[in-house]
Amino acid sequence: MRSGTGDRVLVLNAGSSTLKGSLLRVGEVRPLAATTMDWGGPPAERAASVVGAILEAVGVTGADGLIGLGHRIVHGGPDLVAPRTVDAATLDALRGVASLAPLHVSAAVAVIEAVQARLPAVPQVVCFDTAFHARLPESARRYPVPTAWLRDLGIRRYGFHGLSVDWATGRAADMLGMRRGQVRLVVAHLGAGSSVTAVDRGRSVDTSMGYTPLEGLMMATRSGSIDPGIVIALARDGRRSIDEIDDDLLHHSGLLAVGGSADMRTLLANAKGGDTDARLAIDMFVDRAAAAIAAAATRLSRLDALVFTGGIGEHATAVRSAIVRRLGPLGLGKIPARRRIGDVVLSTDGARPAVLRIEAREDMVIAQAVISLQRSRP
Repeated sequence: MRSGTGDRVLVLNAGSSTLKGSLLRVGEVRPLAATTMDWGGPPAERAASVVGAILEAVGVTGADGLIGLGHRIVHGGPDLVAPRTVDAATLDALRGVASLAPLHVSAAVAVIEAVQARLPAVPQVVCFDTAFHARLPESARRYPVPTAWLRDLGIRRYGFHGLSVDWATGRAADMLGMRRGQVRLVVAHLGAGSSVTAVDRGRSVDTSMGYTPLEGLMMATRSGSIDPGIVIALARDGRRSIDEIDDDLLHHSGLLAVGGSADMRTLLANAKGGDTDARLAIDMFVDRAAAAIAAAATRLSRLDALVFTGGIGEHATAVRSAIVRRLGPLGLGKIPARRRIGDVVLSTDGARPAVLRIEAREDMVIAQAVISLQRSRP
């Protein structure tokens, strides 16, 4: 079914603990309204009430004025690599990949079903964070593990934060006065979840997150990459179950484990006051981010720009500057450690590689996909 001749798109982002909503008007970048609601319980049980609260908060009372509604889906598995209009087959496909990211995908399915019940005439579209990385070169996609792991279990690198990287790539090309198909970038999406992606002429050619969003950089509560022998040793020891190890690595590691807080703002303030654990956590985060950026740059024939996005990448100026200082061998000059807002060039005018700050706008990529799919329908 199609909605009427509206000019607005509602974007919903279902996380494991929250549901975010953003209402956008065609042709405008700034949202008309945006809000975040805690689930307050299992998403499957709370979806109807939380979706209702989101709609009320952003001023959506019915289908009138809506072109459609878009959803961010964390994991699309090996086959869901392009935006899709929601129908029974799409819901079945989502349930089929839910085991790859059970907390997020199951929550998204519950939200889709709640919207169908409340706004049955509004078309829904799903967009996948893994899709931008669907064409990773085989050398970046494969793990050096037995082929049976890939063949039987689908163990390979999928990559995440693709919607954010997609938006950053287009904005960076505009800011550098280049075409999207020309630009070569490293995009550092640094936040509660953090990843680094090498983008070669608009295409992802390497990314730090892999089979799950646990691989790669040190994050707010996730460990990032560690020696896999540690997990084997813990499992053999027997004092912690597999579920407890999983919970530790996802929710009790990273900045929280080392510095005592998962919030970079708190760590920076504490470090300034002499907290040595907070300082160590920041230093470790900087070390690992810089190393991942340098590694990603080796996948490119040249580096036009390093892009910072995500909550830490956009707002933690001291962290951003410290990372850039570590990257002098890549030809990056120092950037000022002062607060900037909006999409801006942080490096000296004309410097290459440039250093950019770009606001993460996954909602814009999703809204554009909704508009495109609806306009292409007969």
